[in-house]
Amino acid sequence: MRMSLAQRVLLTWLFTLLFLIMLVLKLDDKAPWNWFLIFIPVWIFDTILLVMLIVKMAGRCKSGFDPRNGSQNMKKKVWYLIAMLLKLAFCLALCAKLQRFTTMKLAYVFIPLWALLIGGMVELGYNIFYVRRD
Repeated sequence: MRMSLAQRVLLTWLFTLLFLIMLVLKLDDKAPWNWFLIFIPVWIFDTILLVMLIVKMAGRCKSGFDPRNGSQNMKKKVWYLIAMLLKLAFCLALCAKLQRFTTMKLAYVFIPLWALLIGGMVELGYNIFYVRRD
């Protein structure tokens, strides 16, 4: 199943809206929910993206695939997988900190996010300065 750009945008807006509504309810003390429940729209959206990414990566295993054509594409997919795992680590650490499951310093909670942002900047710089344009 292949999603169109409009479907992906609509899905992104829907899950973002759900998350923001739940976040506002929690911050206004209207909903005494656990922080892990507040992040459910984020978890669902990330799961959908992760499944789509794994299915695309598994497509390399089908017969007739020429690995010479997709090595750069595979590197990009591996980076996307690492980025999603860093985002997941940040969200889990943030929820644990907000729920007071851990006494970890807030600076340590943000380490995966900083790694993700630095990796994004490196990828952006690589795409701007080192990728040949035809």
